[in-house]
Amino acid sequence: MPDVLCLRPEADFTRVGVTPPTALDITYMAPDHPQIAQAIRGAEALVIPAVGPKLQSGLFAESRVRLVQVTGAGLDRLDLAGMKAQGIAVANVPGGSNDAIAEYVAASASALLRRMTRSTAAILHGDYATWRSRMIADNVAGLDGLVVGIVGMGVIGTAVAGRLHQLGAQIACYDPVAVKAATLAELDAEVMALDDLVQVADVLTLHVPLLPATVDLIDARRLALMKPQAVLIQASRGGIVNEAALAAALEADQLGGAAVDVFSTEPPTPDNPLLMLSQVAAQSILLTPHIAGITRQSWAVLFNAAWRNVARVLMENQPAEHVV
Repeated sequence: MPDVLCLRPEADFTRVGVTPPTALDITYMAPDHPQIAQAIRGAEALVIPAVGPKLQSGLFAESRVRLVQVTGAGLDRLDLAGMKAQGIAVANVPGGSNDAIAEYVAASASALLRRMTRSTAAILHGDYATWRSRMIADNVAGLDGLVVGIVGMGVIGTAVAGRLHQLGAQIACYDPVAVKAATLAELDAEVMALDDLVQVADVLTLHVPLLPATVDLIDARRLALMKPQAVLIQASRGGIVNEAALAAALEADQLGGAAVDVFSTEPPTPDNPLLMLSQVAAQSILLTPHIAGITRQSWAVLFNAAWRNVARVLMENQPAEHVV
């Protein structure tokens, strides 16, 4: 039986230059394989991507699994309480996607603030001169000097704040957990209540986990508080933004735009409100398929760290790092 069962293709690793430990017996299997339950029972460690179908804790009953290693930060796929009750360590790779997500936020915010999606549509329809005049008249802004509101100042939120601060933005933030004074001083950042942050932000970017307290955190009421030309970046977890409310705000030209990388259901269903926008409203949104944290470079960092942790447990008989 395999030492390690990996629920992502071997090609994911090799094409970014990562070689899993050759001393381990690794079996690669699709998460919907009919023999998945039997394979899990025979493995000592399970390696999984952060995104994918739920893995119920019952799959691990009477198994040999000592470690479930996630090749990213997200833990949505696992029943953590159930895993803990069975004595199975769950580890992730915190911070490995920081640079990629920070780049995504900066690029998306800049594209929306400078109306690149709208101008593309206008030029394709022959409105070059009219749209250029309108953009100049409207004083289209860059990031320098704008207020960027960070919702969630954990590892990722802090990295995003750092990148936007380097680009000249003023940083304001909200987090229910106290933010370190040294972090605030380094970023010259101000902590605010969430409703206050929503009202002052020119760019509002979300970096909180999906919890009962964060479902619909950005709803119709809070969207109505935002500045008319502000932009929203949703690269956290689906469900934190109310998608129907966001669609309505875009249809009403209530926002400058939005970038959405995560959806309440993935892939989004055809009746998702964000996929049913009118032609005009659709020019104010960027949609990406849960790839904000994915670049060749970030995957190499994540995969190397994940396999090092598996080797630490199975080959060196050491406790896993970054156990949740």
